[in-house]
Amino acid sequence: MTSNPDRQNTTAAGGGAKASIFLVGFMGAGKTSVGLALSRRLGWPFEDLDDRIEEKAGRSIEEIFRLLGENAFRDMEHAALRNVCGGLSQGAKVVALGGGAFVQPRSLALIVELTAHTVFLDAPLEELLRRCQQQAKTRPLCRDAAQFRQLYEARRPSYLAAACRIETQNKDIESVAKEVACSLGME
Repeated sequence: MTSNPDRQNTTAAGGGAKASIFLVGFMGAGKTSVGLALSRRLGWPFEDLDDRIEEKAGRSIEEIFRLLGENAFRDMEHAALRNVCGGLSQGAKVVALGGGAFVQPRSLALIVELTAHTVFLDAPLEELLRRCQQQAKTRPLCRDAAQFRQLYEARRPSYLAAACRIETQNKDIESVAKEVACSLGME
């Protein structure tokens, strides 16, 4: 685990939001799996931003990309994130962001305004690609290894701006969830 002293965990502008946890990282980092385990561990509600988008749109992420394009998806993603952030005044949550949400300036601005923790779940590129290839769901931005690498390299600097970084390679989901909780002083 590494902390990023240049990145604040909280800001005063957050209003009523209570130290929710936003998990960020590339495809295959384990945001959903770790988020579910962390929410059970802390007894907090869990929110997966991609699931919220799919439910609202009545389509899979892959279908949204294919039928409407990435720009339409990013608009839906921002609206869903705004909705999630608006509901945080009711209590803390563990939120798994999609791989691109934290790198979109307008979505990042919503998170920065909150009293919240941002945690980058990290793993080597080869491990992330292996995990994605083993999953049954199709990822619209994971067409081939070269595209995957290029997107990873473009997004990684933004992920590193998170308040802390947790390495996930060779660790089980429960161990990573525990490490996140411990790194945030919640366990």
